[in-house]
Amino acid sequence: MRSTFVLLRLLVALAVLAATTVSFVDSYSFWVEARFRDRSTLIVNFFSYITVETCLVAAVVLLIGAVVLARGTIPEPRWFAWLRAAVVCYMVVIGVVYNLLLRGTVVTGAGAGQEWTNEVMHVVAPIALVLDWLFAPGRRRLSWAVVPGILAFPVAWFLYTMLRAPLVYDQMKHEQVWYPYPFLDPRLADPPVVPGGLIAVVFYVVVMTAVFAGAAWVTVLLSRRGVGRRRSDDVHAEEVPVTEQIARARRRPLTRP
Repeated sequence: MRSTFVLLRLLVALAVLAATTVSFVDSYSFWVEARFRDRSTLIVNFFSYITVETCLVAAVVLLIGAVVLARGTIPEPRWFAWLRAAVVCYMVVIGVVYNLLLRGTVVTGAGAGQEWTNEVMHVVAPIALVLDWLFAPGRRRLSWAVVPGILAFPVAWFLYTMLRAPLVYDQMKHEQVWYPYPFLDPRLADPPVVPGGLIAVVFYVVVMTAVFAGAAWVTVLLSRRGVGRRRSDDVHAEEVPVTEQIARARRRPLTRP
């Protein structure tokens, strides 16, 4: 079973890297063909999409995870468990948001990308990471304190995106503003239950933050039970040095039958 998940992590990591690379190459080719002058800004724009950022981090985490699992490190290191939980959470939310809100949406300045890249990044990778989280051996029991830490990245990304947007010139639309997603643009955001404009953007940000929080909560909950996690007593025993375990055994009083 361990070798199966080592192979799964390697294959998914390579697929995600391939999809991201092809997306970038296609985008850059489009920029050259369209004769956009400020390509450095377009490159920054490309890597400002939360999907691209998360996919790159996910690929690195999967590659590290393959090495950790191949070496038989069970339970996995605490820092890696936290990082893996965060990536699972982000990829699930990105997959859900894309398939519910953004599928078929034309990305400003990116050209017409190949369809398979979107499927790998928004469907295949999230599903694979969920299966890996549920069933791969060595999953560590996480504290609930991990949840706020998982939220740090999406909150920082929202702030970065909203502060940067008015500073960027959109070379395709010829206007002094650029948003990676239409639901973050006050001119385009129009949810059915609240007024449009800035209120709509705030609504979307609050809802998505709540979705990230819910996904983080479920991710941590699953770490505390299920197939991939060994019993907490076994994990605790592995974390205590052998010499300390022997000393404790000697101090333990004998009980008569």
